[in-house]
Order: sequence, then structure tokens, then C-alpha cells
Amino acid sequence: MASSVRFTVTPTKAEDVPGLSDTSPDLSSRSSGRVRFGSRESVNRSEPPSEASGALTTTGVDTPDRSHTEHGDGNAKISSVYINNSHAVDDDDFYDRNLALFEEEMDTRPKVSSLLSRLANYTNLTQGAREHEEAESIGEKRKPSKSPQMGTFMGVYLPCLQNIFGVILFLRLTWVVGTAGILQALCIVFICCCCTMLTAISMSAIATNGVVPAGGSYFMISRSLGPEFGGAVGLCFYLGTTFAGSMYILGAIEILLMYMAPGAAIFVSKQPEGEAAAMLNNMRIYGSIFLLLMSLLVFVGVKYVNKLASVFLACVIISILSIYTGALVSAFKPPTFPVCMLGNRILSRHELSGDNQCSKTVSVPQDPPVPEEASINVTSGFNGTDTSPALPATVEKTTILWMRFCNSSELNAVCDDYFAHNNVTEIKGIPGLASGVITENIWSSYLSKGDLLERHSKPTATPIHVNHNYPYVFADITTSFTLLVGIFFPSVTGIMAGSNRSGDLKDAQRSIPIGTILAILTTSLVYLSSVVLFGACVEGVVLRDKFGDSVNGNLVVGTLSWPSPWVIVIGSFFSTCGAGLQSLTGAPRLLQAIAKDNIIPFLRVFGHGKANGEPTWALLLTAFIAELGILIASLDLVAPILSMFFLMCYLFVNLACALQTLLRTPNWRPRFSYYHWALSFLGMIICLALMFISSWYYAIVAMAIAGMIYKYIEYHGAEKEWGDGIRGLSLSAARYALLRLEEGPPHTKNWRPQVLVLLKLDEDAHVKSPRLLTFASQLKAGKGLTIVGTVISGNFLHSYGESLAAEQTLKHLMEKERVKGFVQCIVAQKPREGISHMIQSSGLGGMRPNTVVMGWPHAWRQSEDPQSWKTFINTVRVTTAAHLALLVPKNISLFPTNSEPCTDGYIDVWWIVHDGGMLMLLPFLLRQHKVWRKCGMRIFTVAQMEDNSIQMKKDLTTFLYHLRIEAEVEVVEMHDSDISAYTYERTLMMEQRSQMLRQMRLSKSDREKEAQLVKDRNSMLRLTSIGSDDDDDTDGVGGGDKVGSAAEHRRVHMTWTKDKALELRAQAHIPSGCSTPEGFRDMLSIRPDHSNVRRMHTAVKLNEVIVNKSHDARLVLLNMPGPPRNAEGDENYMEFLEVLTEGLERVLLVRGGGSEVITIYS
Repeated sequence: MASSVRFTVTPTKAEDVPGLSDTSPDLSSRSSGRVRFGSRESVNRSEPPSEASGALTTTGVDTPDRSHTEHGDGNAKISSVYINNSHAVDDDDFYDRNLALFEEEMDTRPKVSSLLSRLANYTNLTQGAREHEEAESIGEKRKPSKSPQMGTFMGVYLPCLQNIFGVILFLRLTWVVGTAGILQALCIVFICCCCTMLTAISMSAIATNGVVPAGGSYFMISRSLGPEFGGAVGLCFYLGTTFAGSMYILGAIEILLMYMAPGAAIFVSKQPEGEAAAMLNNMRIYGSIFLLLMSLLVFVGVKYVNKLASVFLACVIISILSIYTGALVSAFKPPTFPVCMLGNRILSRHELSGDNQCSKTVSVPQDPPVPEEASINVTSGFNGTDTSPALPATVEKTTILWMRFCNSSELNAVCDDYFAHNNVTEIKGIPGLASGVITENIWSSYLSKGDLLERHSKPTATPIHVNHNYPYVFADITTSFTLLVGIFFPSVTGIMAGSNRSGDLKDAQRSIPIGTILAILTTSLVYLSSVVLFGACVEGVVLRDKFGDSVNGNLVVGTLSWPSPWVIVIGSFFSTCGAGLQSLTGAPRLLQAIAKDNIIPFLRVFGHGKANGEPTWALLLTAFIAELGILIASLDLVAPILSMFFLMCYLFVNLACALQTLLRTPNWRPRFSYYHWALSFLGMIICLALMFISSWYYAIVAMAIAGMIYKYIEYHGAEKEWGDGIRGLSLSAARYALLRLEEGPPHTKNWRPQVLVLLKLDEDAHVKSPRLLTFASQLKAGKGLTIVGTVISGNFLHSYGESLAAEQTLKHLMEKERVKGFVQCIVAQKPREGISHMIQSSGLGGMRPNTVVMGWPHAWRQSEDPQSWKTFINTVRVTTAAHLALLVPKNISLFPTNSEPCTDGYIDVWWIVHDGGMLMLLPFLLRQHKVWRKCGMRIFTVAQMEDNSIQMKKDLTTFLYHLRIEAEVEVVEMHDSDISAYTYERTLMMEQRSQMLRQMRLSKSDREKEAQLVKDRNSMLRLTSIGSDDDDDTDGVGGGDKVGSAAEHRRVHMTWTKDKALELRAQAHIPSGCSTPEGFRDMLSIRPDHSNVRRMHTAVKLNEVIVNKSHDARLVLLNMPGPPRNAEGDENYMEFLEVLTEGLERVLLVRGGGSEVITIYS
């Protein structure tokens, strides 16, 4: 009978149902309800559920986080329930008859209609906004959220205008024009505007490639370039915004103390030399007070800042309109702002404020009666004759100007030489648009600190030493084109204001590109036209007067405005205050967004705030950093700092767009189509050039900060997968490199160990020999590929979960051992086949493993299952067939860990046969690691009777010299000797054991007894290795393998006879005839094979020599002989290897892959 799902919806709050906010994003805008789930065994929809139907009612906190499990036809099946279906959903609706083929996958693959229903109700919430809403809605009824309604003009265009127009336009643009000249000023403005325009194009492409939540540039960069770049650039953008707040506050204080209320200064210097320092201290005091007040306003509530934003924007627009109006009016009626000149040098009106006279002397009426002795200076007419006796007599009196240059009010005083030889004149500070002054202002006039301000038309050589007590106007800083770029650039920033408000826009993907680009075009037009207007209306020497000293301390741009300079002064003051508030509002939220992403661990505390989400801690940090900027106190020094951070942010926006376009990521489908990777690349180059043009040392510091943050996130940050472009770039680069590597086998000089480490897992999914991976990590000085593989017995369909668990185990082990590489887990019916498949299929293209590392089979003699050592030999054969090198560490449990460096000793290489140079290369690679770094290297080779051992040593020494390997060389002579009885008996015993296990078909208990017999025989002949793996794994074979330490160093030579065998058989209670085959009775009378005797002789003799020379070595590397072609001799092969390595503590058996891995050529 078909099962059904019933929903009963009763009104309640959505908070009562945990988990719903995570699974259905549309709940924030819908009225929520309590959901009741039930399953019933009925087709009739109107039938009430009975108790026997097992109806499950979930209310309140008892509601599970996941959909309930439905038991319909006997199989547990998770129902995919979509809460946004308001009507009852029955089985016929949920499992549509037309979709019967897919009904078993409905839990993981929902119907298209359900998916579209969920997407249609997507709410564009800012990062962390859901938590803030939940916190606010505790105890009160949640209000339905209003859909965003802001359009392009109000939502993007005006905010961008307000953020772009700022303090630089009013306080520094006239000075930039006067210093750089019209042509270079146009060039500065054009470059900066091009930079922001190209960045806006790139930003528009990114912003229209999907939904961009609030978070603006940080969100776009982090999701496009990854958490490392996103965090680094996000913090740079945060610092830039914070320092922008400092700059705006300093600008407001400068306007206040210079042009609005000069008498409010706390520090006043009596000497001209100390005026600059006193002004900086005033800026620090007032700046700190302003910062405190603004921070309190932001803390109290952002809504007040937003309400004031429109007022501040109106101030900006009115101020700019007054400039244009004043420029047009100046063509007909120039404003009266006379400028006092001494020769071609400009004089400060501040210094002449006593009598406000721009002359050396003034004629004043003489008071009667006039003494005769005072009539010398009396003139009654132009020619000095008394033609008009009716006119009153006048007398010449000196002015304050005379007093400053002559240090006396007497007319006969000794005056400054320049003052005595040049006349004092007055010129128009604002000649007007029709005056033609533009021709003088076209060219630049860069000054050094302390230089005098002079007119272009009458240049004179400036004296080396100028008395600063004279009322000249001096340059306060050394200027250059690059410096002006850094100072002006902040006036074009602010283009991200629209993208930061994307959550409030009706159609963000349409509004952001149009509004941002229109705002940049508008501001660029204003800046470019302002440059021309300033150059065409204002006298050049006045433009270069940064603080307006020559025009009675007026703001220079204010002198041009109409109807009064106060329009600009008041308007610019409020606009800079508003911009500072906006910066102090935006910066903490940006930091909070970075902290909530949890990519920088030490910033987590700044993700917290008040209950309504206000970032309290982030605001405190922002205020502290802004205070550092205010303590610098100079607008001209703070501006280049924030220029660096903004330029770096814009650089990475362009990089993100260029990367995504070039990589042709399938998800890169922006609605804004007027972009090109070349434009983004050009914008990136301009940003980089502007960084180094404006201040190369600030650029290096900013890059260093970003680099440190990048590395910190890379090593300590949270792992985030955001589908970013850097991952895409890595994929493309990897693909390109792999295709290049595929062109041919690597040259010998480029050979490096690409290691496949074969690990075995026990029943609890723990790695049996983790030291194998430790050894592989010590071998990775060559920086090749590492693949860690394991084989799980079983069927892949049933063991998929087990293979995932094994992969995780291996990954954790790799992290612990700090091995960079990949994990490969293969499920196969037989481990032997799985290893073969892994060796064949591991790697990709030219990045295939060329070296296999595997462990020695533990206690292969005592193992009742011969598959362990048969798998080992099969792996040796597979690697040989695949032409791969093979490394087999024996006694791996005794190898040092990465925390146990060897302080002395040797790595001994026994070079018996040449196999491509692996034996030479491996010690070199091991000694690059800290564990083996202090070990020396010795190379031994074996000389036969017919070899010249002296010449061999010379040749080997020369060979090592050409290989650039430092090692001691020794040639060991092996004389021909007769085969000893020990060798013969050992071979005989080996063959007897092999034949016995091959022929017998015993039960498990009998086989154990037979193995015990052989083990007892082995113990008497001391066949076990000292410290071998056999000693670690003896649980299943009884106690006959434990011998005293005194006997371990004594080798017993004896002849095995039939009588002794029968005696031991009787002791072991093994019946001789009843349960054994016929052939076993005569087994002890067989003669050993001659080839086996020769091989055993070689193994015994080599072992004696190796133990004699290398018994104290830290590690012995040895050629590994190949397995026999006939599989019947496999067990004998294991015995030969055991004999070859017994008595050695740490052995690395090496088998080359057949290709040369080391060369003497460069």
C-alpha cells in the first residue's frame, strides 16, 4: 500500500523549528508555521490517521533538523520535504507518475519545480545577517522583510559621487594644477581616472556574474581569487578605508583651523620656523577629538549617519556648482583678490595684516603746523614745486612690509638687498577666464622644500639662504610628478560604493555597472574640467600657494567660487566630515565580514558585536588605526598610504576579471558584456605602475603586508573552497604542464623520485607501518610526486564508505608527517590484483610514479597464510615489469622518526651491480633531510679474483668526483672458496621446508605443529635476523622462537641428519606415517638443488662481508636481487633475502627501474 506524507500547518514562529532557516532560505520573507509530519498506510486522503499507522507528530523543539525517515515498502527512504509548499503534498504529487523512474533518487535530486520554487524566494542577505535577524527576533514577532527597491540613481550613482568627490578636490587640486602645470595635471587626472574606469569595468563583470551579497569588493575578490588573496586584499581594502577616514578628518581639521576659525589653534608659534610643527600638533589634538566624536556617532547608530548622508552630498554638489559658476562669472567680472608681489616673489598677506598695505611706504597727510626741519620729505606736487598751495602737505611713512625687511621703521635703515632693488606691486589673484593666464599655467613648476613661490614670467635665481622671517610664501614639501600622483589618487577612489550596497538594489546586476561607470564618467569630467578652469582663471603663483597665504588666508578654490568663498569653505567642511563618517561606518563592517568568514583565526573576535549586528570590536580597532593616521597629522603624508591600499585592491579586482576571462571558467557568464581580458590586464598594469610611481617604498611595504597575510592564511587559515579563479588557474597550469611533460620521458638530469608508497591497513583501519611514510618524507628532498596508496579487499559497490574512511586515515597521517601528496585507495577482490592495478594506473601523464616503496612482510616464515609474502614477490615482479624502481626498508620499525636526527655514523652503500645509479642518488637525497644530514657516506663494492681492486678504487673515486658526491670508497675482495657445510645444510633445510609445505595437505593444527618443527630447527641454526621484523610478530607460533641473548651472537654449524629429525619429530608428537603423504617419508633423504646451493653460498658470503664492514652503520643500502622466473622458487627467494640481510639493524633493499637516474654531465 502506498505511503503518503501529510503536512499540517499551524501558525507559530519559525524560530521554534530549529534547522529550517538553514534548509529553506525563503523563510525570512514568508510567514512561517509549525509543521506536522505524518505517514499513513492509506490511499484515501481524507481518512484520519490512526494510531496504528505510526503517525509522527513533531512540534516545538522535538522537530528533527532533518526530514523524517519514511517506512513505506520496507526500505528506509529519506523524504525530501520542501517547506515552501503550502498545500498538502501526497504521494501521488511527490512521486509523480511521470517521474516514476527517478522516485528512488528524489531525496538527493529534487524535482525541478521544487528547486525553482526555492530559488525564486532567495533573499539577498548580507554575511551574518541571518544570525543578526534571529538575534533581533527573540521575544518579538519577526517583521516581514521588505524587498529592496533602490534604483540605479539613488542606490549606486549618488553614493559613488559622494564617495569619489572628497577633500582632495577642495584642498589640493588647485595646488596640483599650479605645481604640475595644466598638461601634467591633466595627465595625472587622466591616468587615475583610467585606472578607476578599467577597474569599474572589471568590477561590473564580476558583480554581474551571479548574485553578489553585501560585502562589496572583499566578497568579489575572495570568491574570485580564493581565501588567501581575498583575505590579503580584503584587509588591505580595510586599511585603505580606515586611513581614508583619517585623511578626511585631517582635511576637515585643516579647513577648520586654516579657513574657518584660525583663532581656535591651541599651539601657536612665535617663530616662523615653528609654525609647521605647531600646526601639526593642532591637527593631532583636534583630529583625535573629531575621531572620538565620529566614532561615538557611528557607535550610537548608523541610521543617523545615513540620514546625514544626503545633507553631505548636497554640500558637495553645491560647492562644485559654485566653482563652475564663479569660473564663468570671472570671464566678465573677476573677483577682487589682490596679490602682493615683491619683484616676482609672492608675499604672504597674513604677515601684512597689521596695516594691510602692499607697498614699501605710504603717503599720509601731515598734521599742521609743519616744522621746517621736517619739510625735507614734504612734496606738494608731482614736480616738487609749490604750484597748489591749497593742497594739504603729505609725508611718507614706512609700512609693516618695510619693517619686516629692514628691521626698522626708519626710511634710512639698511634693508634686504632684494627688497631694495625690486618694487612692490599688486596683481590680480583671479585674472578671470578671458585673461589668457592659461598660457603661463601650462608648464610645471616643481619646487623643493623651502623654495620661494615666484611667477613664471620673471624668473630669478633664488638665493641660497633666504631668511624665513621675511613674509615670503615658501614651499612646505618637495614636489614631483610622482608625489602628486600619490596625493591626488584618493580623490578618484570610492568606486566600490555601489557594489557595497548590492543588497539594497532592486536589480543589482543592472544598476551596479551603469551607476558606477556613469559616476566615474561624471567625476572624471568634473576633475578634467576643473584642471582647465583653475589654470585658465587663477594666477599660477596663487595656485602654487597651498594654504592661501597670499589671498588673506582664503581657501584658494574658494576665491574662485560664487557668490562667496564661504560656500566652498562650509560645503567642503561638511562634505569631508560626511566622508569621514562613511569611512568609519564602512571599515568596521568590512572587517566584520572578513572575521565572519573565519579565514584569519586571530580576527575572529572582531566578528562579534552588539545584538543588532553592529561591529563594536571592529569599530574599536578601526578607531585605533585611524588614530595612527591622525598622529601622522599631514594630509600629504596620509594620502599616499591609502593610495597604496586602494591601488592594491583595484589591482586584484582587475586580476580576478582577467583570470576568469582567460581561464574560460564554465561558471564565468557575466551579464555585463563590455569587458575584455586585455582591458583588465591594462588596468592591473596601471595600478601597479601607479603604486611604484607614487611611492615605491610604500608600495613595497603594502605588498609585504599583503604577502604576510597571504602566507598566514595559507598556513593557519581555514580551508575554504569558493570555486575561486586561483584554483582554476592551478588547474589550467597543471593541465598545461602535464601536456608538456607528456612529450617525452624526462632527461636523466630531471629525474627525481616520484614515489608510490604502499601502506597496509589493519582491521581497525589503522596504518600498520606509519614509519614507511616517515621514510618517504625523508626522501623528498628531490621534491617529486608522492602518492600514498592502499588496497582494501572487497567489492567496490559495498566497500565505498570503507575506502573513503581509509583515504581520510591516510590524509591525516600525511598531515602528521607533513608529506605533500595524494591519496589513492583501490578496492579489489584480491590485494595482489589491487596493487597491480594501482601500480599500473597511478599518476597522470608525465607525473606517474617511478619508484615504489613497500614494507618487508612481517614474520613471513611463521605466517600460516602464504599470501603475504606471495603478494610481496608479486609486487616485485610487477614493478620490474613496469620498469619502476623499488625500495624495501627492512626492520622499518627501527628507522628514525623526523624528530630523531642521527648525530653521527655512516650511510653504507653496497654497490654490487649497477642499476641506473639509484644507490648513489638515494643517500644524497636522504642527507638533504635533517635526520640524516650529519651522517657520512661510504660506498663499498665487491671485487672478484680476476678484478684489479686498486684500479677499481681509483675508478670509483673518479666516478664519484664527477658525480659531485662526497663519500669514502672501499673495495672488498671476495676470494673463491669452497661451499661450507653450513651453506649446504641451510640450503637443504630451506628446500625441505619448502617441499614439506607444498606437499602436505594438513589441517590447521597439524600445519602449526609442522611449522613449529621447522621453527625449532631454525632456532638451533640461528636463522632469525637480529632485530628483524620476525621478532615483532610471533604470537601465532608458540614460544619456540625465544632464545637467549648470548646465543644470538653465536652461529651454530652442524650437519642435519635423519636421526635427529626423527628425534625432534618424536618430541613434537608428529606421527610419521598415518597422516602424511607417501612422499614425505623420504623427504629428508633428498639432495639440494645445485643452483640453490650456489645462491645460498653467495648470500652467506656477502652477508658475512657486509656484517663485518657495516655492523655499526646507521643505514645499509643494498642491491636487491630479482625474483626467480619460475614461481616455484618464490619461497627460496625470500630465504635468500633473509640470509643476505640478517645481522643488520636497518637495511634498504634497492632495485633500480632500468633507466639512468644520475649523470656526470651538467
